[in-house]
Amino acid sequence: MKPSKMIGGDYSLELNNIFHTGQVEPASCFQRLFGSVQTGLILKDITLEVRAGEVMAILGSKGSGKRALLEVIARRSKGLSRGQILLDGRPLTQAMFNQCCAYVGHRADLVPSLSVQQTLHYAANLSIGSQVSGYVKDSRVRQVLADLALSQVARHSVEALTEGEYRRLVIGTQLVKDPVLLLLDEPTAGLDPLTTYLVVSMVSSHAKRRGRAVILTMEKPRSDVFPFLERVAYLCLGDLVYAGPTRMMLDYFRAVGFPCPEMENPLMYYLCLSTVDRRSRERFVESNAQIVALVEKFKMEGAPYRKSSAMSVLLGSPPSDHQPNSHPYPYSAQGSSTTQIGMTLYQRQFASTFGCSWQALFYLSARLIAMPIAFLLIWMFYRDIKDYQTTFMSRSGLLLTCITTTYLTSIFTTAYTYAPHRTRYYQENQDGTYNGPLFLVSYFTFSLPLAFLTVFGSSAILHHLMKFDDWTELSLFAAVLLSCYLFAEQLVVAVMAVSRNPYNTSVFCIYIISVMIVLGSGMLRSYRGMSEWLSWVTYATQTRYVGAYLTAQAFDGRQQYTGLPQSAAQNCSILAAEPFACRYPDGASYVNERYPATVADPQINLVASFVFPVAAAVFNVLLYVAPLPSYVKAKFRE
Repeated sequence: MKPSKMIGGDYSLELNNIFHTGQVEPASCFQRLFGSVQTGLILKDITLEVRAGEVMAILGSKGSGKRALLEVIARRSKGLSRGQILLDGRPLTQAMFNQCCAYVGHRADLVPSLSVQQTLHYAANLSIGSQVSGYVKDSRVRQVLADLALSQVARHSVEALTEGEYRRLVIGTQLVKDPVLLLLDEPTAGLDPLTTYLVVSMVSSHAKRRGRAVILTMEKPRSDVFPFLERVAYLCLGDLVYAGPTRMMLDYFRAVGFPCPEMENPLMYYLCLSTVDRRSRERFVESNAQIVALVEKFKMEGAPYRKSSAMSVLLGSPPSDHQPNSHPYPYSAQGSSTTQIGMTLYQRQFASTFGCSWQALFYLSARLIAMPIAFLLIWMFYRDIKDYQTTFMSRSGLLLTCITTTYLTSIFTTAYTYAPHRTRYYQENQDGTYNGPLFLVSYFTFSLPLAFLTVFGSSAILHHLMKFDDWTELSLFAAVLLSCYLFAEQLVVAVMAVSRNPYNTSVFCIYIISVMIVLGSGMLRSYRGMSEWLSWVTYATQTRYVGAYLTAQAFDGRQQYTGLPQSAAQNCSILAAEPFACRYPDGASYVNERYPATVADPQINLVASFVFPVAAAVFNVLLYVAPLPSYVKAKFRE
């Protein structure tokens, strides 16, 4: 079915007898994990309508069911829902909503190092199909910048925006695809009065000019936004107190005995009327009884107010005066190819790292400069190391420091550069824009060349200190460190699938890597003195293979380590030399003391070092495909 046949130019959203059951009390992690969350009826027999070109406000106090109603419309609710939701006379499915509609949550995270224009540009390329030309997409971006008064800050980074500008930009990332239905969850929460007025007026202007329906929730509506709201619905504990045209609200409440006093804000006055007063038991009982009466009254007499068509008959009023819509379906209905989305994600990664903002400079420094600086410090610390048997342990410490530094650099770099893209993925994935494997492939494709450059550049700093005979040995040394870098990166990506905080993720990953180094590297504890069961455990650690390979490469078969003195004061070639102090006649003796022959096989260790990051990458792809518990993903969206 073509999109143009799906949504007409003059459409409506209808909700008929909507009931929804969901979580009503906070639950612990174990309760949510095992499904023992206490549930209850959140929405009760909700019936309302909003037409193209109209803005509808859902008003109610905290806990009244405003967000639950938006999530039911967006087909994102958790729990049992029943009733009928129609868009242009057709049942509104999840796929149809993702294709033609948009939802802007109360909180959304954007990539901070991108500019405003770049943010909208990539949002357009992700949501608007390849059938639409680049010129049309750029025109749409410029139009949204102008509509939301963001043209003056188009080149500013997201991190430099004010709260009001940031909120308008979040709305713009959805407006850029021109959805036929736009849901806004508390778009003005925490904003000053002037910014609140601007946001509501801009949304109203878009709805009328483009002929689009908008539903927004508000907890404290101001009187100056009254003219921009064509329809309003009051919720109290899941019940409808009123739903209908704003211009008829005063007449309805006057007719049922609750006229709005002069000089009062009618939106706020009737919101207070629809809120249970909990300041005392007497007020609670009185206000609850009053609200129950209002709900029953509206059920009996509110049918003409719920439907626009019925009101038109009663009032003899003409249809909505919104401008004819030249685009009866949104740009997003055109569909985007997998190749286009993957390229856009890659380009967004590139722009966020190689941009002109301070945040982009931090990302670039973390990826390309942090590890070389750390290895330069290592070189400065170990540069005066001498060739004695007593310094074998120091050279082993050099290898251990290189391995540990590689792990730590990768952990911190990934945790802080991957976090904003991961959070953005969870929010865009809920919109149906792209899936987890595509996101991971684009991220790994971007990060792999940078990891290669930083690891090989860092390894080159230690070329002479490690006494490599040629560049082949240096390349193998760098390759093994690259496997460490990639494995740590994959470990962070796996943990950040369920952890939001980069610092907590870094600490957890450091604990895991520390256990692997102590247990499996063979540099802090010899394998020959290890119990058999513990030796079997080390097979599951990458450090077993990395440590054995680098130690063998550094010591085994090197002529410069043959016949070394024990120290500057003791020559091992004389008969009086102590056997224990001179127990390393060559480098191979040191390797054999630390690792058995079965552990020190260089070919197996080299291959096994790369098996770990590859296996971890496959695991991550499966992890991002698997349906994680909804409460885990929710913390990245709310």
